[in-house]
Amino acid sequence: MSSYEDRLKALREELARRKLDGFVVPLTDEHMSEYVGAYAQRLAWLTGFQGSAGSAVVLPAEAAIFVDGRYTLQVREQVDGQHWSYQSVPQTSTADWLEAHAPDGGRIGYDPWLHTRTWVIAAQKALASKGAELVAVDTNPVDTVWPERPAPSAARLVVQPDELTGKSSAAKRADVADWLTAKKADSAVLSALDSIAWAFNIRGQDVDRTPVALAYAVVHADATADLYVAPDKIDDEVRAHLGNGVRLHPREGFESALKAMAGKTVAVDPERAVAAIFEALAGGGAALIEARDPVVLPKAIKNDVEVAGHKAAQARDGAALSRFLHWLSVEAPGGGLDELTASDKLQAFRAETGLLKDLSFDTISGAGPNGAVVHYRASEETNRKLEPGSLYLVDSGGQYQDGTTDVTRTIAVGTPTAEMRDRYTRVLKGHLAIARAVFPKGTRGGQLDILARQYLWAAGLDYAHGTGHGVGAYLSVHEGPQRIATFGGGDEPLQPGMILSNEPGYYKAGEYGIRIENLILTVEQDLPDAEKDMLGFETLTFAPYERALIDVSMLDAGEVAWVDAYHARVRGIVGPQLEGEAADWLVRATAPLLESATAQA
Repeated sequence: MSSYEDRLKALREELARRKLDGFVVPLTDEHMSEYVGAYAQRLAWLTGFQGSAGSAVVLPAEAAIFVDGRYTLQVREQVDGQHWSYQSVPQTSTADWLEAHAPDGGRIGYDPWLHTRTWVIAAQKALASKGAELVAVDTNPVDTVWPERPAPSAARLVVQPDELTGKSSAAKRADVADWLTAKKADSAVLSALDSIAWAFNIRGQDVDRTPVALAYAVVHADATADLYVAPDKIDDEVRAHLGNGVRLHPREGFESALKAMAGKTVAVDPERAVAAIFEALAGGGAALIEARDPVVLPKAIKNDVEVAGHKAAQARDGAALSRFLHWLSVEAPGGGLDELTASDKLQAFRAETGLLKDLSFDTISGAGPNGAVVHYRASEETNRKLEPGSLYLVDSGGQYQDGTTDVTRTIAVGTPTAEMRDRYTRVLKGHLAIARAVFPKGTRGGQLDILARQYLWAAGLDYAHGTGHGVGAYLSVHEGPQRIATFGGGDEPLQPGMILSNEPGYYKAGEYGIRIENLILTVEQDLPDAEKDMLGFETLTFAPYERALIDVSMLDAGEVAWVDAYHARVRGIVGPQLEGEAADWLVRATAPLLESATAQA
């Protein structure tokens, strides 16, 4: 395998052959996916960066890689600072950097199948100030210099049955048709893979950790649809499931079909559809309506069947996690465990359910200072022991056919310091503030974010990631549009049925990381004297908090009562699934906090 320096050199030589003075390399695919198939891992191949969000710009004499606060430490460990400058977003965007660094009159290349039109317009504007030009490439130059690039997955689609979706594909398409009629549009383009999977009640294996299939779709105002997917991925069961209302076409026919929609009014999502889709439609004479993908909001608002499936998955997953936490309590104090052994064991407990389809993301198994790397991924090179006196952070989840899980627990290995207990308890208080929040209908997630941070802020502390993200129904573990964050989203009104994560944290670089995460369901609140429609959250995740890290003296009576009630529910839901020593451990791990504090004293 060539070195990353060689790869960068090869790309620069290819750009020179194409008479380009630079090229932008995002970490995404033709569907603007967060997690992408191996064939689309261009940023990782070029730079060595293993995170799930980032981009790079390569110029003849310099190159930069752009990541957000989750990856500040990780990018410095994985990407050579001799060849790449580290840039933080949103403080510095690729367009900002190009405006400052692109050569005057230069030609900067981009792949129109990997960028939104919004990005293209911003980059064009930035380059115009330098007399430089943004140039769309027909073929991606990274692919040209990437030997043995993996082929897209050939895995077949599978049917997600109506008894797990709660609504048929035909009914979902009829809803889209009603939306189109209201918009006075003929058709809507669906290019986000999870939107297609949800709308057609199909799943796939084309992206690790997310059960989606590589496809495009166009849904029409008569409730029929055209689905563009590799023919070999469709079997008779899927064909019968889709029915006569869905016409099947090869995936490579999508662009030409867009160009043939002359005279049609087509709705396209500017956030989720790449620039090439807009160009093909406009070039073919279609009239465009910019509107959010009509599937996004219905997908986010889970129906009763989806909620029931999710709760079943959470109960199962909570038992697997509790078995792991018991195992950890026995094995970790000896100091012989490492991050990879621990994460493998956790996956094995989930697999023992017999229903695990995949993990919902690569497990974040961070011991000591690795726990301070927000989206850390253990490898043979970075693998650390769980040492006495340290903290161990494990953020993990499973994909089950009835639900997607995501949970983080931070564990004290041996005796924690007073500082560790203080920081953990501040994070816990923020976590409880979200869990207990009651708010008027119409409240945005961004308005709640401060609740999780207030106790850290009071001590001059913070964390550089959002507090909560949406979660799919056997789909993406990161699902929009709802978020609890003051940046990068968070402006979507929360509605009953939306599932989010509740995950404040604290990270001390070089020492330890703390994060506590449960999933929560947005529900209506029945308040007897309320003058407004009010909402709150129902906690869905069930596993004990780390009582060795809780300073009970920092909690008020309401917080203590909530934790005790939560732990009682953990015993009720998880306890019957455990046996022997694990069951005994759970009783101790969920004992009332003040009882535990008295025993410690």
